[in-house]
Amino acid sequence: MSSTVSQRRIRAGALAVLLAAVTLGTAAPASGAPEDGILGSLSPDIRAIMAKPAYQHAQWGLLEIDDTTGEVIHSIYPDQFFIPGSTAKLVSVSGAWHALGGEHRFTTPVQAVGSRDGEVLNGSLVLVAQGDLTMGGRTAPDGSVSYTPIDHTYANDVPGATLTPENPLAGLDEIAGQVRQAGITEVHGDVAVDSRLFTSFPDLDPSPTPLIINDNVIDLLTTPTAPGQAAQLSWRPQVAPYQVESTVQTVAAGGPTELTVSASPDGTRITLSGTIAADAPPTLRISNVQDPASFGRTALIEALARAGVTVTAPPTGPNPSGTLPDSYDGTQRVAAYVSPVFADYTRLILKVSHNLGANLGICLMAVTAGSHQCEDGFPVLTAFLRQAGIDPTQVQLLDGRGGNPVDRVTPRVENQILHYWQGTPEATRFREALPILGVDGSLASVCEGCPTCPGKGKVWSKPGTVAGFDAVNNRIAVGAQTLGGYLDAGHGRLHTYYLAVNGASTPDIEGVIEMIGDLSLISGLLQEQAEARS
Repeated sequence: MSSTVSQRRIRAGALAVLLAAVTLGTAAPASGAPEDGILGSLSPDIRAIMAKPAYQHAQWGLLEIDDTTGEVIHSIYPDQFFIPGSTAKLVSVSGAWHALGGEHRFTTPVQAVGSRDGEVLNGSLVLVAQGDLTMGGRTAPDGSVSYTPIDHTYANDVPGATLTPENPLAGLDEIAGQVRQAGITEVHGDVAVDSRLFTSFPDLDPSPTPLIINDNVIDLLTTPTAPGQAAQLSWRPQVAPYQVESTVQTVAAGGPTELTVSASPDGTRITLSGTIAADAPPTLRISNVQDPASFGRTALIEALARAGVTVTAPPTGPNPSGTLPDSYDGTQRVAAYVSPVFADYTRLILKVSHNLGANLGICLMAVTAGSHQCEDGFPVLTAFLRQAGIDPTQVQLLDGRGGNPVDRVTPRVENQILHYWQGTPEATRFREALPILGVDGSLASVCEGCPTCPGKGKVWSKPGTVAGFDAVNNRIAVGAQTLGGYLDAGHGRLHTYYLAVNGASTPDIEGVIEMIGDLSLISGLLQEQAEARS
């Protein structure tokens, strides 16, 4: 795939992270002033943005509320359904956070099934997967969860994706070291992954699995060399039987960077082809792991070998799930990986719009209700909304990430969820988990080139984008561009707000980026105006 996103291959929600490339500036000339009434309460500069030609057939929605007094500052169709894009994560992540608690840690145990004879285990080691999103692969030295403005999971869709520095196999290495410390040096038997915690369903895309290593992808990083020479390839995590072949050639500076990834049906034979310009930065692509349980089993056997523990079973092959015991009563726990707190995982999900993590939240809510079926997480989410005093009919969801065609929210429900968190001890931690305009996450770069960027550092907001190719007009149809979060109103006060536009249109990707900038600029102007009122 080209390093420039193909119009025909835009995926719903993927463009949310393009915010990292946006530059805020002054509003372009309007095609005509909006009608008074609904939009009349807005300042002229905001109305000018909303009247740009790209929004000729679009519908705007906005609800801004003083969270201290409850005063409605701006209201445009607050009870109308809008396509949310990734702002649906404000709903799903809130439900998962409430169900699990911000301090929840995932403990992934390894059980010794069989008998011990000194340093020899006559039996099997079983890793009992618990739905840990990163298994140590993003855990920084200070215990926090690492992320970059454009996450590696978007590498095939969005230019500029980068890797975190952590070892994606760190959790398995820690587990293997604990097995060795428990006195086991030989396993006369097998190693298995128990993935019975939950079963996903087709509408969760990407599909969560109980064991997740490196977001269930292989990272492929291509670095240019000299023109006419083969490009340099590095890839991770390197686990058998996965193999990668690259035929990428370096071309002259300014030439095309077009990288294509293909893989065998089982995902284990990966080919990277195309060209990379000599002056291009290292360019990332990914390939999906088709069988996460078998991948994790092999990766654990290899980690055990690095720790000095030998396993008699072949390291590659299918995960022996049919041999798992009904329960682990009476077995010995010989290792366990303990994750960072769940609140740190929500930072990852919200800061970079991590789709797998958002969908995983639906499954984890099901588990808290005693179910192994991910769809049973939705009643838990409904119960949370009702407990929070929120009418659940203001929400339609069939996933956690905001990528399903049925997903809808009202501006009011998003404000109510944001208001709910302000009344909890987690208020600050939830707000700071959102991208901060001009500072971090998917809003990190929106102020580049704008010294007087409105709202910089004073808007905490989750963006969302839904876009696809309009074949009739050879344009990009922007089904949704959304932002929802908090505005610093000064003197310790906050305004909650939700801003959405559905049904816009633009000639190309640059126009989509401009639209994201428009909503970011409106948010910054709303923040400045809120602060001026106080």
